[in-house]
Amino acid sequence: MAPLLAALAAVAGVFGAWDALTVIEQARPAAALGRVVAPLRLAGRAGRPPTTAERRRLATLGAATLLAGGWLLAGPLLGILLAAAGPAAIGRLLAARHRRWRRALADSVPIVARALADALSGGHSLRGAVEDVGRSRAIPGPAGVELAAAAHRLALGAPTETILADLRTRAADPAWDTLIAATLLQRDTGGDLATLLRSIAASREHARRIEADAHTTTAQARATARLVASMPLAALALSELIAPGTLLALLTDPIARLLLLAGLTLAAASFLAISRLAHLGES
Repeated sequence: MAPLLAALAAVAGVFGAWDALTVIEQARPAAALGRVVAPLRLAGRAGRPPTTAERRRLATLGAATLLAGGWLLAGPLLGILLAAAGPAAIGRLLAARHRRWRRALADSVPIVARALADALSGGHSLRGAVEDVGRSRAIPGPAGVELAAAAHRLALGAPTETILADLRTRAADPAWDTLIAATLLQRDTGGDLATLLRSIAASREHARRIEADAHTTTAQARATARLVASMPLAALALSELIAPGTLLALLTDPIARLLLLAGLTLAAASFLAISRLAHLGES
């Protein structure tokens, strides 16, 4: 009877696997995962902050991912510790994506100014130039998304001043402040707005080159500082990999636990200080 039962079990296993694949196909886990992580993509592409429910789902996904990774890497203790940091990690990731969106929006000021200048030189008014540039999708990245949304609102009848003021508020960057303020002022007082926009584009490109040179000059120092600050954490993880149970032994000893807590606090403080200095240098 044993061979017959084994054969029946194999047939049942095949049918069970087939049914499982059917259920997975109907559930479309990839699409569900894409909906969960969509706020991350929108934060980097459109600058849209996630809602409370979206942030909660992202935090749950981050905690589960870190729990599984830490568990597989060094056991349940590290997994639980990493999972506890999941919501904070998601918050930092969202903030980084939003900063990247703002930086990309600021970097696109020269191309936006030149595109508007070309549209004005072609005979458009300021309102028509914004609509034409937005509809053409000629501007890549976040600026193209913002201008397309502005063109859509202008087509619905929204005032030009309101559209430009909203764009200035969303960008929250001195380059956009200069571009929009100069545009509205020149439109009201008269003059060659196209030439003014091209001069703004040229001056902004020159400023970005200077900023890029300064960033390149300090890149090695910032990378070295981050590497030195992360060495204690890397040594702790390596010790746990070489001798499993090292972290647990450190946590059970009172003196070792106190020293470990002090070391992690100093490492976290150094990371925050370096990030703060780097942010000040880039702002």
